[in-house]
Amino acid sequence: MNGSGNRALLVVDVQESFRRHELWPTISNPDIVAPVSTLVEHARAEGDQVVWVLHTEPGTGNVFDPSSGHVRPMADLTPAGDEPVLTKTAHNAFTTTGLDRILTRLGVRELAVCGIRTEQCCETTARIAADLGYDVDFVTDATATNPVAHRDAPAGRSVGELLADPRTLQTGEIIARTEYALSGRFATIRSVAEVTGPG
Repeated sequence: MNGSGNRALLVVDVQESFRRHELWPTISNPDIVAPVSTLVEHARAEGDQVVWVLHTEPGTGNVFDPSSGHVRPMADLTPAGDEPVLTKTAHNAFTTTGLDRILTRLGVRELAVCGIRTEQCCETTARIAADLGYDVDFVTDATATNPVAHRDAPAGRSVGELLADPRTLQTGEIIARTEYALSGRFATIRSVAEVTGPG
């Protein structure tokens, strides 16, 4: 992205729900707020739109249920008054939010994607965005994820059992696979430094 004035930063699911989730101790980047804050500050300085997206699961009683009080940006992340804060019930940021309509109205054609989880809501958002015709930067080091259980693993296991299972896909592998899947097809893989640096 190069200062064209038609850009937006999508901050996907960087919300307190994850800090309250049992898997939070396994998160790949517990300091996710820092790189996301850097991107937000840079976007605002450049005059780019910032859009916040929060995942909700109404009626579930879990940490993603709005009634839990945790469906809000993580501490130290504060949307500005003119920045949309959307709630979604799907994995991607487009399907249940009207995001495409908002971005189209604003003239946005270039997106940077950051947030939680790398291979789930962030990757799915990047894929949909590319299919809708947006030029997408996937800012991997401003994403975070958790280990993923093998498809044949029994439900209801503890975090310790998840981590002890040699079939569990670890966060480094997940992030690498996401980059392989997106690069050259759906997005340009970039770092926070590349997005915020000169040029």
